[in-house]
Amino acid sequence: MTGTFPVNVQAGIAKISGTNGPASTNQQAPAAAGAAQGEYAVTYTAQTGLIKYAPMQIPPGTKITAQRATARYPTSSVPIAKTFLPTPKQTTTMTASLTFSPAQSRPFQQDPILQGKYPAKAHCAKVADYLRSKTKVSTNAAIYLEGQKTILIEDNDEPRPFRQRRPFFYLSGCSLPDCHLIYQLSTSTLTLFIPDLNPDSVIWSGLPLMSDGALKTYDIDACLPCSALASHLESLAKNDRSNLQIYVLNPPPDAIQPDISPDQEHLRPAIDECRVTKDAYELALLRHANTISTAAHTAVLRAIPHATNEQDLEATFIATCISAGAKHQAYHGIFGSGENAATLHYQHNDQPLAGRRNVLVDAGAEWSCYCSDVTRTFPLLLRDGGGRFDPESRAIYALVLRMQDAVFRLLKAGVAWEDLHIRAHEVAVEGLLELGILRGGTAEELMESRISVAFFPHGLGHFLGMDTHDVGGSTRAGEQDGMLKYLRIRGVIPEGAVVTVEPGVYFCRFILEPVLKGERGRRFVDEGVLERYWGVGGVRIEDDVAVTKDGYENLTTAPKGIEEMEAIIAGRS
Repeated sequence: MTGTFPVNVQAGIAKISGTNGPASTNQQAPAAAGAAQGEYAVTYTAQTGLIKYAPMQIPPGTKITAQRATARYPTSSVPIAKTFLPTPKQTTTMTASLTFSPAQSRPFQQDPILQGKYPAKAHCAKVADYLRSKTKVSTNAAIYLEGQKTILIEDNDEPRPFRQRRPFFYLSGCSLPDCHLIYQLSTSTLTLFIPDLNPDSVIWSGLPLMSDGALKTYDIDACLPCSALASHLESLAKNDRSNLQIYVLNPPPDAIQPDISPDQEHLRPAIDECRVTKDAYELALLRHANTISTAAHTAVLRAIPHATNEQDLEATFIATCISAGAKHQAYHGIFGSGENAATLHYQHNDQPLAGRRNVLVDAGAEWSCYCSDVTRTFPLLLRDGGGRFDPESRAIYALVLRMQDAVFRLLKAGVAWEDLHIRAHEVAVEGLLELGILRGGTAEELMESRISVAFFPHGLGHFLGMDTHDVGGSTRAGEQDGMLKYLRIRGVIPEGAVVTVEPGVYFCRFILEPVLKGERGRRFVDEGVLERYWGVGGVRIEDDVAVTKDGYENLTTAPKGIEEMEAIIAGRS
C-alpha cells in the first residue's frame, strides 16, 4: 500500500486483503455495498499484490473502482468512471487493488476571506477615484456596464459557453448572464439589474436568482429587474440632465436616451489600470486557483506511468480540477510531448507519448473568474521503476530552473521588467555555453548578438488576474530589439501586481534551422552538440507570483524539483 489513506479506506482494504476465500462469511456483502458511503463507492489506490476474494460480479483481475473526488489524496492511476457495485450474488477471485482519485468529500481549504462577498463596491470606488484623477467628473456622474449576453450557437438552440465580461465582474462580482449595473459616483451607490422572471424558462431551468438572493450574494446596494433599467437611467437624467455624465465601455444601449452623450473614452483605461494591483480578496482567489492547479499537475505526474497519449494527461488534469469544483480552465491547456513542446502554444494534445523524452504541461484552473497559469515539464522516460530525465533534458531543466531563480532574486516592486527579462537571457547564455550548444564568443558577445532569442523567443511573463494574459503591461508596438519584441509588460512592476515568471529553453526547428544557416548560427551554435537536444523539445517552468514591496509571494506550489517530480512519478511520494 502506498500513501496514507482515510480510516474508512483502510478498513475497506483490510476487508478485501483479509478474506479467506469463497467459504468465508464475510464474502456475503450487504446490499449497501454499492451505496455512496460504502468503501466500494470511493476510488483509492492500494496494490497488495495478492490474490484475494471479493463479493463482486466482475471478471478476475478487475480493479475495484468508483469515484468520489477529493484533493487530499493524489491519484496514482488514471481515474476510472464512477462505478457503484451491485448487490453481490456470488464471489469472484480478483487481485486486491483499489484505485483512488481526489474527492469532493475532502474539499480544499479556502482562505476565510472568501466566505465574504466579492468587494465590488471597493472596486467601483477605486475606479471612480482613478476617473477623478484623470478627468473632470461631474456631480451627477455614473458608470454603466452591460454584462455578457446569452448567445446561441449558430444554427442551434443551445447557448455558447458563458464567460462573464471581466470589467462587469470586477465592478459587480456577478457571473450571471444578461445583467447590467449602474454605479453613481456621487452617492457610491451600486445597483445591479438582473433578468426578469420568465415563467417559461423556469419550467426548463428552475428558478433563477431573485433580487433578495442577489442582495445577499453580491456587494451591492440595490437589485432591480432589467425591465427597470430604462426608467432608472431616466430618473438620473431628471435629477440633473444637463450635468449627467455616464461612463460606458461600449456604444450606448437603447436604454440611454439619444440626448445623453456617454463618455466612451475614459472608463476602459480606468478599469484596466485598477485591475493591475490586487486586493486581499483577489489574491485569495488567485491562491485558491493555484492550489487546485497544483493538485492537477501532481495528478498528471502520477498518471505518467499509465498514460499512452497526451490526451490522457489532459483528461487527468481537467478531471482533477472539476472534482475540486473548478469547472472552467483559465485557458486551453498545453500538453506537448517530445518536439511538440517546442511549439509555445501547442494545442493538439493528441499525440502518443511512446518514444518521447518529456512532456510540457502548461495548464491552469480558473476559480470564480480568476486564473492560474502554471507550467511544468515532466520526464516521460520510465527507468528503475520511475520517471527519469535523460542527461540532456536534465541539463536543460536545471538551466531553466536557474533562470527562474535568478529572476526571483531580483523581483520586487519598482524593478523594471525589462531588466528581469534580460537577466534570464544572461543565465540562459551562460548555461548554453557550459553545455557546448553555444560557442565562439564571450557571454557579452553572445548577448549582443541576440542568439539566445532563438532558444528563448518569448517574454518572461505577463500580468495575471481575471484573464490569463491580464490587462495592463504597456506593451510597445514596433519594438525593434528582438530580445524585447514579445514582452507583455514594460516598465516597473507595481506593488500588489501578480505576474507570471516563465523562462524557457526550446529547440524549435522552425526557429533554429534558419538561424543555423546564417552567419550568427554558423559562428555561435555547435550543430553537433545541438543534435543531441532536438528530442528535448522545450522546457518551461512557470509560477504565479504576487509582487510585494521587498520581494514576492509565490502563489504556485506545484512540484518542480527534479528529484521531487521523479519520486512522485515512481510512487515514492
